[in-house]
Amino acid sequence: MLLLLSPAKSLDYESPLPAGLKHTLPPFVAQSAELIEVLRQQTPQSLAALMGLSDKLAALNVARYEAWSPRFSAENARQALFAFDGDVYEGLDAGTLSADDIAWAQEHLAMLSGLYGVLRPLDLMQPYRLEMGTRLENAAGSNLYAFWGARIAEHLNQRLEGEAEPVVVNLASQEYFKSVQLKQLRARVVECVFEDFKAGKYKIISFHAKRARGLMARHAVQQRLTRPTQLQGFAAEGYAFAEAASTPERLVFRRKAE
Repeated sequence: MLLLLSPAKSLDYESPLPAGLKHTLPPFVAQSAELIEVLRQQTPQSLAALMGLSDKLAALNVARYEAWSPRFSAENARQALFAFDGDVYEGLDAGTLSADDIAWAQEHLAMLSGLYGVLRPLDLMQPYRLEMGTRLENAAGSNLYAFWGARIAEHLNQRLEGEAEPVVVNLASQEYFKSVQLKQLRARVVECVFEDFKAGKYKIISFHAKRARGLMARHAVQQRLTRPTQLQGFAAEGYAFAEAASTPERLVFRRKAE
């Protein structure tokens, strides 16, 4: 079973890393370098228009693209699990995971990325901003879905190779999960949905749902879960499995209080 997460816009390259933390290299460095060359053609003004960024953020990311190198080191990169810093990753709280937890996550967790395609927790990552939905013209087409094509699905197939019942648990947003070509994916897909009770009904509230995805990933890592049915025991921060609202391919978790 493989758990998929979205990346985060916010990054953290300052917090101390756990002592003795190992690292691996991203699987698609050549493709990332190709995208960087396309991105280097952007001016701060054109990047701001393309991505809807402030002038300050646009200038920062133009500088990031210019500094990006196909050689990854402790000086210019850090492990992806510790570099992303958004709602999902606050829920996952990687800094409090044990070394054994991180080792298990390395084999069972994957983070989708507009620039890197797919990242394992310990893959080194240089700072960037490139959301998967960006309409960036490239040699393969008009957007990043065209650029990545079937590569991401094929990579996931390789990671699940040898499993008797391969399963992908989608904890990513639709924007990112669209990058996985389902026709090429040789695995069952199970989606986790998190709903809060508000104004008399249950609904998905983005901020809470993002954090809950991270909490679910943490739960799976710490409990070493290997089957989708085991996810039903998730009960962090007041959530509970809603059997009546669920199907085998869509697990719904609900809570009444924030």
